[in-house]
Amino acid sequence: MKVLVIGGGAREHALCRSLSLDPDVSSLHCAPGNAGIAEVAELHPVDIMDGAAVADLAVSLGADFVIVGPEAPLVAGVADAVRERGVDCFGPSREAAALEGSKAFAKDVMATAGVPTARSYVCITPEEVDAALDAFGAPYVVKDDGLAAGKGVVVTDDLAAARAHALACDRVVIEEFLDGPEVSLFAVTDGETVLPLQPAQDFKRALDADEGPNTGGMGAYSPLPWADPKLVEEVERTVLQPTVDELRRRGTPFAGLLYAGLAITSRGVRVIEFNARFGDPETQVVLARLRTPLAGLLRAAATGQLAAYPELRWSDGAAVTVVIASHNYPGTPRTGDPITGLDDVAEKDEHAYVLHAGTRTDDDGRIVSAGGRVLSVTATGSTLTKARDRAYRALGRIGLDGGHHRGDIAAKAAQAAQD
Repeated sequence: MKVLVIGGGAREHALCRSLSLDPDVSSLHCAPGNAGIAEVAELHPVDIMDGAAVADLAVSLGADFVIVGPEAPLVAGVADAVRERGVDCFGPSREAAALEGSKAFAKDVMATAGVPTARSYVCITPEEVDAALDAFGAPYVVKDDGLAAGKGVVVTDDLAAARAHALACDRVVIEEFLDGPEVSLFAVTDGETVLPLQPAQDFKRALDADEGPNTGGMGAYSPLPWADPKLVEEVERTVLQPTVDELRRRGTPFAGLLYAGLAITSRGVRVIEFNARFGDPETQVVLARLRTPLAGLLRAAATGQLAAYPELRWSDGAAVTVVIASHNYPGTPRTGDPITGLDDVAEKDEHAYVLHAGTRTDDDGRIVSAGGRVLSVTATGSTLTKARDRAYRALGRIGLDGGHHRGDIAAKAAQAAQD
């Protein structure tokens, strides 16, 4: 099949890499893509928020299948526009994508479906904000109701900082703090059948030891050696299937990638948030371990064929990804800095590879930084320790002036697995 991927980050590079290895994919295109994706797919300029433009591109290419990567175009209804032109598309409708586009909507769906989550208040006025903050106390968890590129959440013991963030949002969700480790679990669904993928854990804080501000994600690993072997089964039963069933009952079936951000609390599993697309950087490690060809799986979800789909196949090993970010990220990042060492990784690291997030090719043909998160260095191995060592060894070959990364991605899990 001829496949078009929409987006230009490391998530889309991970998707394109997997699709490029799929024997059923005869032609691979990406819009707008980035410097790394250009190595495996033909790039096309497009405004990813313009549904008509994306649909026109798909039709002009003769694409059989479109995959919409980022959340913003999904919430804007781009997948609907593609389907209206008769092209199969992986990604939920505008109405179903509100599960990510509005945290208040997600809370309402969970309440109706009986999905376990944190107690919360939806606030609009300063008086409502103050009452909610007082009701829960520290640590304060304050979430912008809308999309914020992974940076709309503040978790702090500082009441003034929590209140300032809340008042800067048009509408805000304030909720109780959930203790325990966090887990990301993706599920592919056609609106009825749910196929969970393998869980991963990401690292949101900018600095080692979970210090610093929240980011879009600084690294991830999979599998989770410390997790209950029945975790996926439990989450499918108590979270994923009830949510998909409730959205279908409402007349807005969710077909695409349902992402559950979970807290494994002392009182059991609780949903922190839902996303309507593959998460970044978890996609990098989950797809590194997936052995089932990706295109057929996603197209089965897009066409209502998951009930008959065979069991997914996975590697027995582990995968780790470490994000290299621009100077000053997650603040306003500096861009345009040359990136060195990419060829060295390709030549010398058999089990590691680099996925591009925010890159472009400048007028001199150099690959330079073009965003906050610049690269995801991903590696596999028979154990987490081996995968982690390979990722950091490859990362050491890369140069980016002012670039920074965490040095502790998967460290505790790797140590625990050895013990």
